[in-house]
Amino acid sequence: MHYALAPRTFLFSHYFYTGLRIATGIIGLTLATYAVADLPSAVAVAMGALCTSLMDMPSPLRHKFNEMLAGVLFCSAVALLVSLSSQVGWLLYTVIVLVAFLSSMMVVYGRKAMPLQFAALFVMLLSSEAPSTPGQALHHGALFFAGGAGYMAYAMFVVWRMQRRLKQQVLAEALYELAVYTNLKAGCYDMATSLPRQMEKLVREQSVLAERQQASRDLILRGKPTPEEAILVQVHYAMFDLYELVLATDTDYGVLRRHFAGGPILPLLGDLIGKAARDIEAVAYAMTRDQPSRSTVDYREHLDALDAVLRQLPPGDGEDADAQAALRATASKIGAVIAMIARLHAASRASHGARPTLPHADLTPFLTQQRYSIGLLLANLRWSSPIFRFALRVAMAISVGLVSSRWLPYTSHGYWTALTIAVILKPSFSLTRQRRADRLVGTLVGCMLTAAILHVVHTPALLLGVLFVATVAASTFLSIKYRYTAVAASVQALLLIGLTVPHGGSGIGERLLDTLLGTLIATFFSYVLPNWEYQNLPRLVEAVLDANRKYFDAAADLLLERGADDVEYRICRKRVMDSLATLGAALGRMLDEPAAKQRAPAELNRFTVQNYLLLAHVAALRLLLQRYPDNLPSREVGAALERSFAEVKSGLGAAPAAAPALAPGETTWIAQWPGWALLQRRLRLLEADAAQVAQSAAAIAAALGRK
Repeated sequence: MHYALAPRTFLFSHYFYTGLRIATGIIGLTLATYAVADLPSAVAVAMGALCTSLMDMPSPLRHKFNEMLAGVLFCSAVALLVSLSSQVGWLLYTVIVLVAFLSSMMVVYGRKAMPLQFAALFVMLLSSEAPSTPGQALHHGALFFAGGAGYMAYAMFVVWRMQRRLKQQVLAEALYELAVYTNLKAGCYDMATSLPRQMEKLVREQSVLAERQQASRDLILRGKPTPEEAILVQVHYAMFDLYELVLATDTDYGVLRRHFAGGPILPLLGDLIGKAARDIEAVAYAMTRDQPSRSTVDYREHLDALDAVLRQLPPGDGEDADAQAALRATASKIGAVIAMIARLHAASRASHGARPTLPHADLTPFLTQQRYSIGLLLANLRWSSPIFRFALRVAMAISVGLVSSRWLPYTSHGYWTALTIAVILKPSFSLTRQRRADRLVGTLVGCMLTAAILHVVHTPALLLGVLFVATVAASTFLSIKYRYTAVAASVQALLLIGLTVPHGGSGIGERLLDTLLGTLIATFFSYVLPNWEYQNLPRLVEAVLDANRKYFDAAADLLLERGADDVEYRICRKRVMDSLATLGAALGRMLDEPAAKQRAPAELNRFTVQNYLLLAHVAALRLLLQRYPDNLPSREVGAALERSFAEVKSGLGAAPAAAPALAPGETTWIAQWPGWALLQRRLRLLEADAAQVAQSAAAIAAALGRK
């Protein structure tokens, strides 16, 4: 379950804060306008505020200003243009098709542009319902702009005043996801759990975690922190150091399961990891409440028991020796994780101090860059562009929806049918399918709930209270449980949209039929000009391999101490994580598509898991070199690392490079370094997993080639 849906964390999440802020702004502006003007004017202002609120998402202040300003200007222009065209039938339909196409092309700018696309479609459909004279259109457009601009000013002020609180909440969400990821690792030590299945869950959670960590970076690392925000920066950096340690524990599940099944060791390891997950969650829980955190988890009993087991291990050789080395390495990593969690607690209690990063470090590569180039839009005006085909699909579906709604035997609300199409149709078939189910269930429940409310409640003040709650819920659950948003939006629309059009205040049953019609049309058009996920797989797989090759270059520089710091290593690791998250998301979407459109799912799963293991091996190597710094034979270790990394990169498609060789007799003494055997074992495992990555990539290429 998403952390924000849990009762004890819901009221402290940024999702609820955002919903409360949006509802307060919309209802407040509506009431303020109604106090000095008539009801239609108040409704027009409310529509402007509502459309602008769709762009009110957690973002850095500068990005939020740009996003909301784009929403105000674009939606106001759409409202004015559609209203001016409303008295000429053919012109109105031409404008609707063009606006539907152009607003859907906005999706080319990424996920943050999708609310703008929907906001434009929403205001277009509402403005097209009632014919307007030019004077009425200008008056309505001005009121809509005033509502949007007023909400923007309100939201920017509130977010500016509560900026630190928002950063806390977003950072806490990243910590919650890290706790979920860590807890999934505990299942890898449970013999009753399928290890491949558990690793697939870990990979999916990695994608979610990467997204939450990026949101944390964008808010916390951008700009100069205030003294009060310095603690958040310290916790943020400690979180990423902890994440690398947790990642390093991914490497030895198989050998531990084979050699220690049925004994006390695996349950001990699983319990320790589970406790660590709860300890991380405690940090997140305290942060959502703006409190310093202290550990309430006692590891001593389990650590003592594990230490006793390690002391009692009999001498072994061959595979037994490897298994014991893996067990000791895992125990050491878990100890490092526990120590880092203690540092995480301490960071949350630290006094205000300096930003804990390297001087003159350029953090730009870690941050999401906001670029809205007209060239990108024009470059996608081609038949091969998935966004271009999506825009055509939306324009055709909405046109069909508006026309077909006029053939129904009752007075149809064409905008409701078209709005259903706009809600359901998304760039990917997978998301369209999910939205279809959520929209149907949400509308059915929302209409039934509204009918019950209107039957019982007749006082305007109470209905306004219901509208406020529905507006809070619609915004709160938008990105975490859309079905709840669909319920709330139906209640909100049935209470509010009826005020916008004269005949729109009744007919709940008719609205259900309109929703069903819109759903059928959207379902049909989801197969028109489709973009199936398998078509993008070759590019995504190659992006992962390319990112991994660069990552191993950066890892070699870090481990061989050829760089001044680890900034380049962190940048390359982030790029690998991003590319794997993108591939994993595409794989998940593909599995929701028709079976005939799925390609090599098992090979893609294996490829993704093995690539994560490569990251884990490098993290384990870094931890190993930090654990045994004394008497480190730098030249010999460097030569071993370079040879191994050269082989790994060759397997990942890089041109083979000459590996350094050691003169005879130079390696006779390095076995005295206690980390040498562990290093050799880790490099063997790294090379074996890299070979499996290469095999999986070849199998994917063959599967795609056959199809």
